[in-house]
Amino acid sequence: MIAAVCFAVAACAPKRPDDANRVAQIDHGLLQTLPVEKVSFAAEVRPILGRRCVVCHGCYDAPCQLKLSSPEGINRGASKEKVYDGARFTTMSPTRLYIDANTPDEWRGKGFHGVLNEGKASAEKNLDQSVMYKMLRLKEVNPQARSGRLSDAFDLALDRKQTCPTADEFDAYAARFPDQGMPFAMPNLSDEEFRTLAHWLAQGAPMPGPKPPSPPAARQIERWERFLNGTGNKQRLMARYLYEHLFLGHMHFKGSGDREFYRLVRSRTGPGQPIDEIPTVRPYDDPGPVLYYRLRRHPGDIVAKTHLVYELSNKRMARYRRLFLVPDYQVTELPGWDPAIAANPFKAFKVIPPRSRYEFLLDDARYFIEGFIKGPVCRGMIALNVIEDRFWVVFVDPDRDSTLDRPEFLERMSDYLEIPSAQGERISLLGAWNDYRALEQRYADERFKQFAAMGTLDVTDAMDLLWDGDGDNPNAALTVFRHFDSASVDFGFVGDYPETAWVIDFPLLERIHYLLVAGFNVFGNVGHQLNTRLYMDFLRMEGEDTFLSFLPTSHRKAIRDGWYQGMRAGMEMDIGETDAWMSKDVVTGYMTSDPQRELYQQMERKLAKVLGSGDTINRCGQPPCHAKGAGADKRRADEAMRRIAATRGGVLAAFPDVTFIRVTRNRKAANDLAYTVIRNKAYKNVTSMFQDEEDSETRDYSKDSLTVVDWLEGSYPNFFFLVDIDEIDLFAEDYASLKTDDDFERLVGRYGTRRTSPEFWSTADWFHDAYRRDKPIQAGLFDLNRYQNW
Repeated sequence: MIAAVCFAVAACAPKRPDDANRVAQIDHGLLQTLPVEKVSFAAEVRPILGRRCVVCHGCYDAPCQLKLSSPEGINRGASKEKVYDGARFTTMSPTRLYIDANTPDEWRGKGFHGVLNEGKASAEKNLDQSVMYKMLRLKEVNPQARSGRLSDAFDLALDRKQTCPTADEFDAYAARFPDQGMPFAMPNLSDEEFRTLAHWLAQGAPMPGPKPPSPPAARQIERWERFLNGTGNKQRLMARYLYEHLFLGHMHFKGSGDREFYRLVRSRTGPGQPIDEIPTVRPYDDPGPVLYYRLRRHPGDIVAKTHLVYELSNKRMARYRRLFLVPDYQVTELPGWDPAIAANPFKAFKVIPPRSRYEFLLDDARYFIEGFIKGPVCRGMIALNVIEDRFWVVFVDPDRDSTLDRPEFLERMSDYLEIPSAQGERISLLGAWNDYRALEQRYADERFKQFAAMGTLDVTDAMDLLWDGDGDNPNAALTVFRHFDSASVDFGFVGDYPETAWVIDFPLLERIHYLLVAGFNVFGNVGHQLNTRLYMDFLRMEGEDTFLSFLPTSHRKAIRDGWYQGMRAGMEMDIGETDAWMSKDVVTGYMTSDPQRELYQQMERKLAKVLGSGDTINRCGQPPCHAKGAGADKRRADEAMRRIAATRGGVLAAFPDVTFIRVTRNRKAANDLAYTVIRNKAYKNVTSMFQDEEDSETRDYSKDSLTVVDWLEGSYPNFFFLVDIDEIDLFAEDYASLKTDDDFERLVGRYGTRRTSPEFWSTADWFHDAYRRDKPIQAGLFDLNRYQNW
């Protein structure tokens, strides 16, 4: 148990000599032990940086934009300018690593300052002029508490004010913030880890150049670059379409190494030459007169929150040929780059058969839904707080999507399907709302005409309207988890029956991608962010309303009003007209007073082949429910987790959003079990981009719930628990019976891993290792910026 006296840093930090003397002792000791042989970046330094530093410094939201995931990021250094700034009135110059500048000097011209010594080199100077070393040393001089909570002096908020000192400013920083050495608000590095990094920095921080492609990848790159750079208009239009959908992904070649990934880029130089990437803000911006599509190796550590994997293979290329090159259509003229055309895929790619485009998206639907979660839009109040905490996603079958057989309809609707980036980055909120409402209204009117022409279907027959993945594609059923400003996507229907679901057709799926991925500028001004948020409201309602159309009219309004308590009524003057199509019954044959539950069960039956054995923890129909092949320990742990998953209501307010649990079994660490407990927060509505996640005006605490999965879910764990299998039943009992903050404090004291725990890093390492074992290609480093101070 944690002693009460260890509630603040000062209470538990060991005594130390005068700071100046301690600094001199550390520096002297390092220089005296400096090895003659070079410290290996790949074998010794990179593993420490990845597991101890990149876990906070790996993305756009890295403090001070200091990305330590690659040599390029380390050499770039830090900036005092924030990328995520919701109050920015002017668009910021982009600072994308690998794209917007290529040398330290170029980055200095963009306001970045070095964190390594960039002056005269010697071991002493390399340490004295390195901000990176001084940050590490500050932590050694002022070690963190080794138990209890951190004091309130540590500001752990994601939007906290950042202080990003240069080498000349560091002494003043250290005097003002002596407890803000690195790793910030995390346990100190081990002596060996600190010594390794310090010796490497003293040696001048030598780092290797970019790795060339492996031989298996090089062979495939040659084929793919030849395929993507065909000279015919049909091939060129296909390549442009593919690039605009894949530019954000990490391409993985089937048969290459598990950790070898590539980006699809536009280059001024052709295959066989060094890549000269064209740095446009959006993938449909004018690239200039010379354009080639190239595959560029991703040079750094992979972080889970941006790891969007897309596999390239011979099978994939053959699929592209069938979708885009074999169909009989003519490309007499390539579309231009004017935003009115280029930003609207229904105009730019109108000659490509809609069915080909939709099947391309469906093949990897999870990738495209994940795009707005793992892309730059993924953080904050732009897209994610417009969605529920957990919902299911299904898709209209391409054989039943009426828009696919009528390309003239999509062409006629293309003006009404325009996304905000086509209009620039204006700030007029009211004007934008009125414009989008009018566009959505016209499109809704046309959709209603098609809807009204449909005959009625029995609920069983209506399931044929949904795509079943052709019986073997798991992308047909997805679950989205949202945790206020982060989220994740999984295959299958995970968790208990959700409050809401989306049914997505081709126009909706395409607009989601172009709004939140292709068209989103993370460096944009507040107008761009507001307009994106407003438009996403319409897209969410479109998906939800299509789902509701499968239900009887007698239940639709009550269900939807439950999603938007107090909001739909107040917005009727603005969006009420779009409700006309909701008044027609299309699906009949429901047998109970809970048609929504019946519909979910019908969906489960329809998609049974791609759902597998189902969710035995959260939706156990007839006990006993066990995963196929589960041993005694796994069955016991699953049963305990099932009891935790049954917890509901306001008591969950104290729980973290995403909790990782390791169940130890007194054998090899690799045999221990991993679980994730996810808190699903209920909302009265999700229509305000300015709401706080715990705002009582928007939250409905009585409907909060938990979902438990037997894998590691999410990129941002909020807390770790370590439980022995022999205590799993007691842990579940304690977890499920929490009533007060004191109860939670006792649970944390017995099983939790606090930020101050000496076992914190080894626990985090185990979860990283478990993730890699379970998903060797999909895994990435977790982000620990959101780890709670309990």
